Amino acid sequence: MAANRATLITLTALAPASWGTTYAVTTEFLPADRPLFTGLVRALPAGLLLLALARVPPRGAWWGKAAVLGALNIGAFFPLLFLSAYRLPGGLAAVVGSVGPLFVVGLSALLLGRRPTARALLTGTVAAFGVSLVVLRAAGALDPLGVLAALASTASMSTGTVLAERWGRPEGVGPLALTGWQLTAGGLLIAPLAFLVEGAPPALDGPAVGGYLYLAVANTAVAYWLWFRGIGRLTATQVTFLGPLSPLTAAAVGWAALGEALTPVQLAGTALAFGATVAGQIAPRTRTVPALRAAGPRRSAEAPGGRTPVRVE
Repeated sequence: MAANRATLITLTALAPASWGTTYAVTTEFLPADRPLFTGLVRALPAGLLLLALARVPPRGAWWGKAAVLGALNIGAFFPLLFLSAYRLPGGLAAVVGSVGPLFVVGLSALLLGRRPTARALLTGTVAAFGVSLVVLRAAGALDPLGVLAALASTASMSTGTVLAERWGRPEGVGPLALTGWQLTAGGLLIAPLAFLVEGAPPALDGPAVGGYLYLAVANTAVAYWLWFRGIGRLTATQVTFLGPLSPLTAAAVGWAALGEALTPVQLAGTALAFGATVAGQIAPRTRTVPALRAAGPRRSAEAPGGRTPVRVE
């Protein structure tokens, strides 16, 4: 059982690790100043590919739920993320994004009835501090719009993560189809914005085509499938604590592939952030309480004697 859970966490962690390569791929291979087009190419082809593989359309209320999740996790998240990246130093944008676990802890209390604990709050704070040591650089005056966009993108993805756990999946529908619904819905939301703001698609050379293929297939279709698969089997809090792996991977790629040096302070921050990520995967304790007092939508089957095991974060 423990081995299966470790495998699940490792596979889910591949998603933020893959997202950490996005910056290097974008700067080294893709056309400059086309963030919305890049978001569109990441989302829509990946979504259509997964839909073709799954061959399961939404039904009933899931047309609306898929649209909401697609807007939060993809359609709003991508444009806001790119807006913040273009208006803020990359390190600052990453630091703002690293507070995602704290957002999820709060939203889980509101939407899932899961009481936040001192351990979760402390671990989220340590993770954000560790990321700040790795990526933050001295910068001039902050851009208010950039900061708001960074906070909004983090809030959007965090809300989508918690709602994905709250709503689960329809019976008989796997994570492949659910991921395809969201990527397609999000891509369709980005498409008109991309063409209105950025105009016609740019001319692409060989490296750009390869970069977009990587982003669409490995970085988006596979990575988001692993991410939402993890949300379906772990808690939203556990999954989002894997998020700091993204800026850590970006720093590692910059060091290994782009010749960027890592200082002792950055190495210390890496250790802190990685330690917090590991701590965030510790399985919540289980206690038994009377069934009438058990709160939250994620209840397990009732145990003998009218008592329900409840997971405590």
